[in-house]
Amino acid sequence: MLPSMFSAISGLRGHQIMLDVIANNIANVNTVGYKTGRVSFQDILSETLRGATAPSGNLGSINPAQIGLGMTVAGIDMMMTQGNLQSTNKLTDMAIQGDGFFVLADGAQQSFTRDGAFDIAVDGSLVNPASGLKVQGWAADAQGVIDTTAPIGSLAIPIGQQTTAQASTAITIRGNLDANVAVGATASTSISLYDSLGVAHAVKVTYTKAAANSWTWAAATDPADTGASTLSTGTIDFTNAGQVDPLNPPTGTLSIALTNGAVTPLAFDPALVPATLDMTSMTQFAGTSEPLGAADGFASGTLVTFAVNNGGEITGVYSNGQTQALGQIALATFLNSSGLLRGGQNMFNESNASGGPSIGIPGSGSRGDITTGSLEMSNVDLATQFTGMITAQRGFQANGRVITTSDEVLQELVNLKR
Repeated sequence: MLPSMFSAISGLRGHQIMLDVIANNIANVNTVGYKTGRVSFQDILSETLRGATAPSGNLGSINPAQIGLGMTVAGIDMMMTQGNLQSTNKLTDMAIQGDGFFVLADGAQQSFTRDGAFDIAVDGSLVNPASGLKVQGWAADAQGVIDTTAPIGSLAIPIGQQTTAQASTAITIRGNLDANVAVGATASTSISLYDSLGVAHAVKVTYTKAAANSWTWAAATDPADTGASTLSTGTIDFTNAGQVDPLNPPTGTLSIALTNGAVTPLAFDPALVPATLDMTSMTQFAGTSEPLGAADGFASGTLVTFAVNNGGEITGVYSNGQTQALGQIALATFLNSSGLLRGGQNMFNESNASGGPSIGIPGSGSRGDITTGSLEMSNVDLATQFTGMITAQRGFQANGRVITTSDEVLQELVNLKR
């Protein structure tokens, strides 16, 4: 009777582990990024009472007779299915739709997580606020260029950081000049130019009709401007088709001398290739004269907010209206993500079973996309867990009954001799 008792004990132990796993799943039903655990059982050694025999003569084969000696836990798997997304409307909250893990590091060791509840530390680093681990990716250089072939490092979103000014280097003037107006008629547009200190200079460009298909232009700064304006003039000719004459390109140079300590002068020439004063898109048709000018360059600004697209690129938005890439979030995938080790705090660690991480850009390869302002919730299904709890309870109860019955049989055996 002893084998039956020991088999039942192994059943008790296995179903107790099953209850432990289910209890942990239910405890983490609202844990961000949690993945459900699942227990699987297998039988263990069997006692062979009779071996198998092959057919002989007029007799067929005889099957073996074996008694099992109990069960054991074959494994506790992680179900890496997608959890539902919950909207939070917080810019630093991120969720992965698809395969992959965020990469976090403390400078020495990498950890991996599906928990995208991040925040910005006092030094501007993008971190997991529960552990202090920094989110990894590729940081952009001063010009906003991201090199994803370089090793990954910590990402930063330096809210409040000041950006340098950029002087204007090119002007483009588009729009129409009315072909029906008389000689001497005028039309104008205003353009904001920035010097090397980021100071804006308002420049007014005035077009005056000189002949049927010819206009002169003159540009000057506002008299109240801190710069010293140099009157700039030139001509622009059109063909009979209303386009800028390619045989007689626009002439003149727009030049502004500055007296405020900035690099001087600001000069723009339509004769350069490519033109720094580009008027080649202007037209002369019958209709309202509406020239419209725009220049590059900008004043100094402050980083006020940011955005993260589905590909994980972080773009900073500055108070001067400019945007610039700040970095690129990295995602890691594994050949066997179920083989990762749970490390606590919603972290996973690499193991021999999982293989090494394959790190790349979200949306590339098998990696999922990133959704900002959302978090991935636990993939625990309570209905399945409660059903499993009933199954484990009944399994435990049945194995306990086997021990009770075996005890009664042993008691009856002892009582044979009185």
